Amino acid sequence: MKCFHYFKDRTKSRGQRSAPILKDESKSDMSATERVTKSSCSATSPRSFTELYEEKAQHLRVFSYPELVQATNNFSRLLKIGEGGFGSVFRGTIKPVNGQGGSIIVAVKKLNRDGYQGHKEWVAEVQFLGVVEHPNLVKLIGYCAVDGERGIQRLLVYEFMPNKSLEDHLFNKAFPALSWDTRLQIILGAAQGLAYLHEELEVQVIFRDFKSSNVLLDEDFKPKLSDFGLARQGPTGGQTHVSTAVVGTYGYAAPDYIETGHLTSKSDVWSFGVVLYEILTGRRSLERDKPRSEQRLLDWVKQYPANSRRFGMIMDPRLQSQYSLKSAQDIAKLADSCLLKSAKERPKMSQVVETLKQIIHVSVEVQENNSDPGFECFEDSPPVEEKSPRPTTTGASESAKRRLAHLAKLSEQVGGISRRRFMLMQRAKVT
Repeated sequence: MKCFHYFKDRTKSRGQRSAPILKDESKSDMSATERVTKSSCSATSPRSFTELYEEKAQHLRVFSYPELVQATNNFSRLLKIGEGGFGSVFRGTIKPVNGQGGSIIVAVKKLNRDGYQGHKEWVAEVQFLGVVEHPNLVKLIGYCAVDGERGIQRLLVYEFMPNKSLEDHLFNKAFPALSWDTRLQIILGAAQGLAYLHEELEVQVIFRDFKSSNVLLDEDFKPKLSDFGLARQGPTGGQTHVSTAVVGTYGYAAPDYIETGHLTSKSDVWSFGVVLYEILTGRRSLERDKPRSEQRLLDWVKQYPANSRRFGMIMDPRLQSQYSLKSAQDIAKLADSCLLKSAKERPKMSQVVETLKQIIHVSVEVQENNSDPGFECFEDSPPVEEKSPRPTTTGASESAKRRLAHLAKLSEQVGGISRRRFMLMQRAKVT
């Protein structure tokens, strides 16, 4: 996924393969951590991530470049499993630190030498993932940094996630459709990962690029957030926000952040709301190949409010109606609260987590009670044509069709009027 600045240089993106990323165009090398620290004069400010990293980084493994060349068979194209703004990702095999035991399968991310995200983002990933630890965050095993005659080499080594990303399973028809229960568990785990970053660390972390492609899935489809290259330390010392260059992914970035450059945890909440609608609809946040009125996901779903009888029309057809309509409506309402225009009115991620747990609990109860109507969305969401009050609707109602059939039989007994003329007259009366 290539990068570009939100307001400028859109034509400079190179070989975009999916939704474009907004390029970090900050002219200063000052990190977000430094910017927040300098904006606060409080002596009681929490430690920065740099300080936390210095304390916890000893568990990261430092690889030599030849080790990773060997691990990936010289970065063989056959082992390439992904590509983004940072560079390419390869499947690799490494030996345990003590040399005992079997080999370990890993993912090796190699920075492009002319990468758009570059060295700053590589450092951010090492620092943040070197500190955080949570079941719903991808684990960084180690890194490699070499400056030689052939240029710089920057690599990261992660735990391997065999089921790729949420994006792959939602939008790539080559993958089996995710069941309703699996979707709920994935989005709950992702919410728990964000809540941990926002509210459970000594220093708040704002992910800043939450999207379906950054939610990776392990062998049991347990979600883990990945790609911390754009993450930033949250405000400290009484500050309400962090002022940064506008970066993120088009279609996911919060409008208030785009307009002002003021970054808060509620920016992530907005992005989470977008992904909730992707979970419901099986559509990307932006799809250029759709009719104009359907290209922007958030604009399209507004036509089908959660409380309307038409709501079921937005649901992913790959679910084949195998979902709880009530739970789906509750997910849509939660998404709407995450997408409120005022950032202050959006819920915290901890509140989102609790709401999701309640929705999942109700969904499970419905299934255990074998309440079939809850899983037949189309009974509560009839086709629009049947509900349209306009007199110009195409096709007569069932009762009208029965009357026409009855009149057709009577027409045989009507003298002086041809059958064709009689039917035309009666059809005109019915319509």
